[in-house]
Amino acid sequence: MTKSHWNRRLTLKAFLASTLASFLKPAVSQVNWPNRPIRFIVPFVPGGTSDIVARTVAQELSRQLPYPVVIENKAGGGGVPAMQEVSKAAPDGHTMILGHVGSLAVNPFIFNNTGYDVNRDFAPVTLLAKVPSLFVVHPDLPFESLKDLVAYAKRYPGKLNYGSAGNASAGHLAMEYLKLATGIEMTHIPYKGTGPALTDLLAGRLQAFSAGTPALLQHIRSGKLRAIATGTPARISSLPNVPTVSESGYKGFESVQWYGLLVPAQTPENIIKRLQEESFKALRTPNVAERFASEDALIGGGPAAEFAALITQQQRVWKDVVIKANIRVD
Repeated sequence: MTKSHWNRRLTLKAFLASTLASFLKPAVSQVNWPNRPIRFIVPFVPGGTSDIVARTVAQELSRQLPYPVVIENKAGGGGVPAMQEVSKAAPDGHTMILGHVGSLAVNPFIFNNTGYDVNRDFAPVTLLAKVPSLFVVHPDLPFESLKDLVAYAKRYPGKLNYGSAGNASAGHLAMEYLKLATGIEMTHIPYKGTGPALTDLLAGRLQAFSAGTPALLQHIRSGKLRAIATGTPARISSLPNVPTVSESGYKGFESVQWYGLLVPAQTPENIIKRLQEESFKALRTPNVAERFASEDALIGGGPAAEFAALITQQQRVWKDVVIKANIRVD
């Protein structure tokens, strides 16, 4: 055999070996993930809509995967400290975070320097759910409708207090958007989570509040809170007698909460895809599907590109609201 023939054979063998390795590498990586428990960071305290969505999905993922998905509530700072931690975590699929409208579409426009870039330092995995925003008041107040609240707030600017789960939380944004649409003034009282805010609302120390259906429906059904409007384009089946904000005289108003999974940037694509596929499966199990359906939540589970497109679209919407409503960090 000539030297040139021998060299060609070596080159061919090297090419085949390299090609085979390129096919095997994703498979090996995928088989090896997960190889320990997965940390699922939730940037709010237990009890709110974010926590409920995360725990519902994490429970099913823990059944499907060989290792559990462990919820870690890291509240405070509008979700910035939690996002900072995850942005610096190893990109190996063992740390993920629950992102939502505040942390992904609003914080970039209200914080001067978070220490991370939501579009550069995180990789979207999948949308988990879209949840209707509800606007509620304490039942002792003489407000039967949104029009009643608006009339009172215009007569007594700043007298009504509304609570939220914290700065840039979904409820904070929904209420500021409502103030902008209706031209009213209310005083914002930020809390460290939906749970503490609800405690004061139920006790009558707050007058108004907005959150998603998972956190509020039980209190509305028991008569402890009164729903005066929904932020959805159409009425929701669980509260068919409650009009939308748009129906109440503010055409085009829409505010829904959305929640999705993100991982640190540079996480391998095959791990992202596997996590998206497992989430899709979890969201369609009877336990999760029935729970979300009972709260008029729309389940997600679609591809990462679809979730990334939603984030981009929502950043455009909320940047405009932040500027017009002059939303600032209190």
